[in-house]
Amino acid sequence: MFYSLAKSLMFSMDAERSHNLALGGMNLAASLGVPSLLGAEKLDMPVEVMGIRFPNPVGLAAGLDKNGTAIDGLAALGFGFVEIGTVTPRPQVGNLKPRLFRIPEHNAIINRMGFNNHGVDALLANVDRARYKGILGINIGKNKDTPNDKANDDYLYCLRKVYSRASYITVNVSSPNTPGLRSLQFGDSLNTLLESLKNEQARQALLHDRYVPIAVKIAPDMTEEEIVMVADSLKTYEMDGVIATNTTLSREGVEDSVLQGESGGLSGEPVRNKSTKVIRTLAYELNGALPIIGVGGITEGFDAAEKIEAGASLVQIYSGFIYKGPALVKESVRAIEALKRRQ
Repeated sequence: MFYSLAKSLMFSMDAERSHNLALGGMNLAASLGVPSLLGAEKLDMPVEVMGIRFPNPVGLAAGLDKNGTAIDGLAALGFGFVEIGTVTPRPQVGNLKPRLFRIPEHNAIINRMGFNNHGVDALLANVDRARYKGILGINIGKNKDTPNDKANDDYLYCLRKVYSRASYITVNVSSPNTPGLRSLQFGDSLNTLLESLKNEQARQALLHDRYVPIAVKIAPDMTEEEIVMVADSLKTYEMDGVIATNTTLSREGVEDSVLQGESGGLSGEPVRNKSTKVIRTLAYELNGALPIIGVGGITEGFDAAEKIEAGASLVQIYSGFIYKGPALVKESVRAIEALKRRQ
């Protein structure tokens, strides 16, 4: 009930303004015990993935807290892990506003934010201020004005910067809102990037005496042949995990919305089936070589369990969380528990 009231208030405002207001007060709200009023609770269902012991398999996807300003507040909402970012080497303002659109009749969101963030140094300062000691993923990307032939430099710069603070690092090559970024998912571009990342990971592991896994986040808008190619590259370069999937450019499922013509990535319920299909194909092609983190269209517990059944080891939520709040975390953990008992 309390989350419904809070959502009604936030949904009465511009989407991006309410998003920023909510983030701004989240840490204070956590210190005052507000998350328990919203239905949040600590949920134990330990699982080991990428060599990390997660308290439960339901995490927060990147994009909600791009700068790591609300880590403590988000961690109090029951998530087994929190992923912040996407962060770039230098600050950037992102795309022109308006750039965030809710489609509540479909539990969906369209965004064309464009990696708006304060830069990696600002994010790390926020991480250092946070009290959270749980599993923290940091999602890294390239600046918009960095040409693709120099993209590796941006990813390596961020990798070096965040390595000592992250539980795992996500490489975002799949956002549809940075021109040309998705071309880094394929062929020589992907292979060169993965090889560079693995070499730098080995150097950083020696430097810090600690191995930090690297996952790659991919798009849902690939053909089966393209998914097979990506899977081959992930296996060849022994990546630690893959996150499937990012937002979609498709407007399937929101054709009747007045907002369907807005450019950007579509997330939420309409992307559920596309994401799950990618997970199934990946699981078959990877055959256990590396774990999958499933994300896309989880709006109820059944959806989370479906991702696990399709081959994911962990799941992440974002748009569904906006619409349902902390109750979705609990519902997803319980549904995965029930699936595991049946299996």
